[in-house]
Amino acid sequence: MSEQHTPTLSDGSAGKRVIQYDDLDGVAHAATELFVVMAAQAQARHGVFRVALSGGSTPRRFHELLAGAPYRDQVNWARVEFYWGDERTVPPDDAESNYHMAYETLLRSLLDGGLVRPEQIHRMQGERSDHEAAARAYEDELRKDFGLAQGELPRFDLIYLGMGPDGHTLSLFPGTAALHVTDRLVVANDVPQQHTTRITLTTPVANHAALVAFLIAGADKADALQQVLRGPYDPDRYPSQLIKPTDGELRFLVDRAAVGQA
Repeated sequence: MSEQHTPTLSDGSAGKRVIQYDDLDGVAHAATELFVVMAAQAQARHGVFRVALSGGSTPRRFHELLAGAPYRDQVNWARVEFYWGDERTVPPDDAESNYHMAYETLLRSLLDGGLVRPEQIHRMQGERSDHEAAARAYEDELRKDFGLAQGELPRFDLIYLGMGPDGHTLSLFPGTAALHVTDRLVVANDVPQQHTTRITLTTPVANHAALVAFLIAGADKADALQQVLRGPYDPDRYPSQLIKPTDGELRFLVDRAAVGQA
């Protein structure tokens, strides 16, 4: 690994590991290496690696790295199950779709190479006109795939999260109703500031994961990141503060610009 990818631990407070890299490429390499390591550990422990991917622009480089050598050859893809943390209410071939971004940068290569079967890919049906029905369908799929009894939560091996300049994560936006949902796995969340509805995992699901990794890059995230890490607890304003795994790890993989050191 080159020097620009060498991390420095910048904060270990309140159960958080904040690991700083020089740039987005460093964050992407770290995210890719984390995928490889966690996949091997999960498969050795219980035979399958269940990962939830995030949307946005930051994961794009991570996906591209994972799809190519040497990382691609270090994963037993037949025992990986792909999920998503949230989705826009658009068709799967729409440029705004989180699934579409992952398909273009990672999944198509794996499918075309015969490394992954279509049934390993569990996308949210953002194109459905009934958004609540789409959320219920994904919740039902999680319950079936994870073998959940009523009241149980899915235990993802790894959930990747992004964060917006407003401090949102998943599709948990400031001031929206989904921030306070604790009795559902997946909901349709009305997001008036985006003039849309999004489908999203809820906070209890994220906080039940074995590992949650935020990937954060860019100077436009610096103010919100400081508030999330060190500001007063105000999740209605900075929803990323809600992410606090109860029996797992929380890591922030960030670049210099995101911590105001550009």
